[in-house]
Amino acid sequence: MPTSRGPAHSPSSAAPGPGLSRRGLGGLVAAGAVAAAATPAAADTRAPDPGRPGGRVRPNILWLVAEDHYPFIGAYGDTLARTPTLDQVAREGIRYEHSYSAAPVCAPSRFALLTGVYPATAGPAQHMRARAAIPDFLHGFPRYLREAGYYTTNNDKTDYNTQVDMAATWDESSKSAHWRNRPADAPFFAVFNDVSTHESGLFSAVDGRTRPQDVTLPDYLPDTPEIRKDFAHYYDAMETMDSRVASRLAELEAAGLAENTIVFCYSDNGGVLPRSKRYCYDEGLRTSLIVRFPAAWQHLAPRPPGSVEEGAVTSVDYAPTVLALAGVGIPRHVQGKPFLGVHRHRPARYAFGGRDRMDERYDMVRTVRDDRYRYLRNYTPHRPWGQHQGFAWLARGYQSWEQAHIDGALTAVQDRFWGTKPAEELYDLHTDPDEVHNLADDPAHDATRRRLGRALDRHLIDIHDNGFIPEGSPLEGWEASRAPGAYPLRRVLGLAGRAITGRRRHLSEFTGLLGHENEAMRYWAAQGLLILGPEAAPAARRLARTLTDDPSPQVRIAAAETLIHLDHTADRAVAFLADTLEHHNDSRVRLQALNALTFIPRESARAVYAAVQKAALDQDEYLRSAGRYLKFVLDGTYTPASPVFTWGGGR
Repeated sequence: MPTSRGPAHSPSSAAPGPGLSRRGLGGLVAAGAVAAAATPAAADTRAPDPGRPGGRVRPNILWLVAEDHYPFIGAYGDTLARTPTLDQVAREGIRYEHSYSAAPVCAPSRFALLTGVYPATAGPAQHMRARAAIPDFLHGFPRYLREAGYYTTNNDKTDYNTQVDMAATWDESSKSAHWRNRPADAPFFAVFNDVSTHESGLFSAVDGRTRPQDVTLPDYLPDTPEIRKDFAHYYDAMETMDSRVASRLAELEAAGLAENTIVFCYSDNGGVLPRSKRYCYDEGLRTSLIVRFPAAWQHLAPRPPGSVEEGAVTSVDYAPTVLALAGVGIPRHVQGKPFLGVHRHRPARYAFGGRDRMDERYDMVRTVRDDRYRYLRNYTPHRPWGQHQGFAWLARGYQSWEQAHIDGALTAVQDRFWGTKPAEELYDLHTDPDEVHNLADDPAHDATRRRLGRALDRHLIDIHDNGFIPEGSPLEGWEASRAPGAYPLRRVLGLAGRAITGRRRHLSEFTGLLGHENEAMRYWAAQGLLILGPEAAPAARRLARTLTDDPSPQVRIAAAETLIHLDHTADRAVAFLADTLEHHNDSRVRLQALNALTFIPRESARAVYAAVQKAALDQDEYLRSAGRYLKFVLDGTYTPASPVFTWGGGR
């Protein structure tokens, strides 16, 4: 049933209404050469033979990207939304019911959009604001469009989580970049990023047209004035964004280019309300996607105007789709599949996603979604969902939710966010759109859990998921992780799967594997012991040797945290964490030590207060936020409204 906050499953067709005015066919141009390093079979054979007399023209392609929004859109069945432009585009185009980002936050998701590969395939791209090392052959896909004669522009957000040759990728990337600046007779691929719906807009939003009392809250959130206001302000932001989409479309009409331009309207990741952005539920991963084809290019669409596509689409699919529409070959390394064009693939059954470090907090989740169920696997079940994140907590909704938790004013469903996680989660989105009733242990759903778990395992192997490598390890990266023998992913995946169960029967295996030659194996053995908690006590002496002798600081950090919880050589373990925090040359290794200090008993962390205080003044944004939070906690002055995040970190 449609709700006022965007349904998990909305009506199967867009609402009727009048069409936008269209100008005559215009702005048609010849195309350039097809990229040589591509897979010819993946190219759109109906595209023109470039550079030859009589060759067919190619379409312009326009991306209208709005940040951080779950589909609070009328065309998706939201009865409170005021999005007339997007509703109209849906009536004239194809609305994708099951569109998802590869990650529930911008930087990893934009890596996927730019490259057509999953961020976890080239660590540390799966982490928020990282710098992935990528091989020389992996380029941003607009480069291939440029080589084929397209004029490519980006206005103006990048945030690609890797080093990109911008001059080779874009003809122009700036706040003034625009398709109208192209040379005569050049087709264009243009991206406009709208920030109206970005998370930061909630922090200083003022009341608008939406009344807080009119919004419908999900079951997992308490009914507080602050949360209601955040929802209302978000609806207002969606209305603003919709008006800006209208302005961009009007530019096309005025230039006579609407009838030769394929338009994508989508979001880079899910929404920003509590338990959405950064989290692997539908609210964090589900995105809007509407694609409009002019009549001249309708043969490249899988369905007629006004249709709804039920097959899954993920952000890795966008790059190969644009290449296919432009008649440009798709490079062999691209993991996404084209969902438009003459040689489009069949609609996918599954959409995969995941999260890793978000700002200053470490977590690891992998998930798969079909048309009804979402399955999640939590690789850090010993950490709570609601780890404090300084930037996110600028939203008053998060502050009020945590305050209600502190006050003991939450229901069991609302309070779950502040506790540790199960190893597996399974939700039926048809009956439980808020994803609060975990079916993973329900025998009636065992076959579904197993099916989705197997699909997820295959995917992790297929993309060579780097997420099981601790951040900062020399094993990270597309090439490093693929060196022969460097990263035995199948074995690591199996070990990590046993580690997260927290079952004592694996104790001897974890203890023995602390001596394994491979860092990733040792790391997950140490994680398994950390997750076991007090039941890891028989491994204490072996963990103490690991703390002293292991060459990997990440493995030693896990061993140190476990030893502190076991109260075995705790003073030495705390001293090691403090020394690593203060002196290690990798800021992310320092951050891992600081996170460990955050989750040990307070009396143990107070022994190294000076190191925490120093971190609170660090130049690194994430170390500074994590340090300030822990300092407030150790001082006994923390409240959910404490000023943890400080501006100036490049936001």
